[in-house]
Amino acid sequence: MDIFEYISVLTSIIIGLGIAHLLRGVASLVQHPGRHRIYWVHLVWVAYMFFNMAFWWWWQFNLGKLEIWYFPNYLFVLLYAVVLYLACALLFPSDMDDYAGFEDFFISRRGWFFGLLATSNIIDLYDTWLKGAEHFDNAGTPYLVLTVANFSAAVIAAITPNRTYHAFLAIAALAYQVQWALSFTFVMG
Repeated sequence: MDIFEYISVLTSIIIGLGIAHLLRGVASLVQHPGRHRIYWVHLVWVAYMFFNMAFWWWWQFNLGKLEIWYFPNYLFVLLYAVVLYLACALLFPSDMDDYAGFEDFFISRRGWFFGLLATSNIIDLYDTWLKGAEHFDNAGTPYLVLTVANFSAAVIAAITPNRTYHAFLAIAALAYQVQWALSFTFVMG
């Protein structure tokens, strides 16, 4: 086992737990239809986070190029995975007793969810740099502009309860994430 394989085990577990949390939440909606009112915007964010987690795990393969790992960098990558896991965990609470449905829950917890998404955008800047100066330079100005736009959109979403804004942002975020990921030709190994 090389260094990267060893280091990626724990992050893979954390990302897997996030995906499992999302899948368990969706399975619960299927198993108990009608128990709680579903909010389609919430489900779009569930799809976004599922895709984001899977794509994050794939993209971290680029860290395998690092020959030397320092403990702070390892902790940083762990922190990134934990932030993404917590965002997933916030989409499905352990119980819904205090909420009228998923719309009520989502809007009441938007500050935490979008705060974590905003944080993940800031963390991604260092993560991109960690993969090497050439990698960061290749990302270019569009990456920096998009990161600032994503951060700003998440901060606004954390503050506003406007359902139209949340619906637009959810659709735009999912569409962009899928389009961006599929615009690359990825081959591992």
